[in-house]
Amino acid sequence: MTNLPKVKYLTNKDLLKEIHRSKNTYCTYTDKAYSDYDLIIPSLEKINIRTIAEAKRNRASRLAKLAHEAAQIASGKKQSAKDFEIDYKKIQKTDLVFRVISFEHVPLAPGRKKTLKNTADSHEKVNFPPFQHWKFDDKGNLSCVGKSHWKGPLDTGHFSKDHGQMTDNLARMFLKLCERYATRGNVRGYTYNDEMRGQAILQLTQIGLQFDESKSDNPFAYYTAAVTNSFVRIINIEKRNQNIRDDILEMNGMNPSWSRQNSGPAPAAASIGTITTPED
Repeated sequence: MTNLPKVKYLTNKDLLKEIHRSKNTYCTYTDKAYSDYDLIIPSLEKINIRTIAEAKRNRASRLAKLAHEAAQIASGKKQSAKDFEIDYKKIQKTDLVFRVISFEHVPLAPGRKKTLKNTADSHEKVNFPPFQHWKFDDKGNLSCVGKSHWKGPLDTGHFSKDHGQMTDNLARMFLKLCERYATRGNVRGYTYNDEMRGQAILQLTQIGLQFDESKSDNPFAYYTAAVTNSFVRIINIEKRNQNIRDDILEMNGMNPSWSRQNSGPAPAAASIGTITTPED
């Protein structure tokens, strides 16, 4: 029997690529080449010798991987990645692009929230953390070369949070993730499986671009946790409704559902597992 190669239906690499492309639809750059960043930092003050060296390593690694993939596609054969390694010390400082998390270009929204817990609460609500791209010019000075949630030129444009969109590929990935999860043995037997899958898709469309690349490079785990919580939420709602229905039937001297008759007392809410819930 011939062993078929294992096919991965979703990879973190593909997810990260589509997340990056989706966020770029909400951004404006002085040059398209500046849309790719080398390091994410919380503020401009964090740009120093250490972070510059880290950005150079990241850029050298990214360029080496791109060259390796392009060579393999062109030749159709596997090639050693070591042949395409780039010495990060040869990377010029002026080639680096820093992504700085910033709310400076996001308008204030007084009264949006009564209790301000962080900087985001005092600004307009956006679908992912806003940022700016900065790089060194020939004189060694930092200049802004890109902004998220921005429409038009950097100097004469304006803030906008609804002109971009999620890429078609990322949407298909969300659909595939929910479809595959719905076939798991512990959830596929429920009659309301479609409702659980629909709730999961809705949740992914809301939090899909909130994934923070600076904290993790594993969006698959982030999205899977969101899908799990959506399925558990629907199961608990349906279980609660079933318990109320059975209580009404018993109060009127009628037979409740077979689940109540077999289990005796009203069962507790269902749970698939303890998963950290992403922010809605």
